[in-house]
Amino acid sequence: MTSLSPEDRARAGREVVEHLKEHFLAENLLISERAGITARVKFPADSVLRLCTWLRDEGTFTHCAMVAAIDWRDYREVLYTLWSDHLRSYIELTTVVGAEDPHLESVSGIWPGANCHEREAWDLVGVRFDHHPDLRRILLEEGYKFHPLLKTFELHEPEELEVKSRSGR
Repeated sequence: MTSLSPEDRARAGREVVEHLKEHFLAENLLISERAGITARVKFPADSVLRLCTWLRDEGTFTHCAMVAAIDWRDYREVLYTLWSDHLRSYIELTTVVGAEDPHLESVSGIWPGANCHEREAWDLVGVRFDHHPDLRRILLEEGYKFHPLLKTFELHEPEELEVKSRSGR
């Protein structure tokens, strides 16, 4: 792969955004420019697989650098940061899922590296990723009842948490 000049990368990034707008015209994408990245795209949650597959295959975003989730009490926001070696640039994606039943299709089939990121978002914020190959806790113990980055999370008495000491006492 030949290296593009900064001007060519910027032009190619604008072309990706234009093709994205054309290809997903009916999807109601909200695309905004941000300094230092190709774009920020807000999309409907049911478009995640179609959008991410297109960005990997047509947009040259071959690496999922991050998947994160934020609890805003009334809803959860899921954020993706994707990298294109060809453009040497990031694109940010964001979508909203409900607070009562926060779930979204997994993108780990598109980018295997998203596997651990999605597990972390599940573990800490409680967003379930449908069809994830191994959605289980990654930081907290299996069976832990809470998602500690939820705004509704309250500290609990030690007897409720089965706290274990490192010395085994």
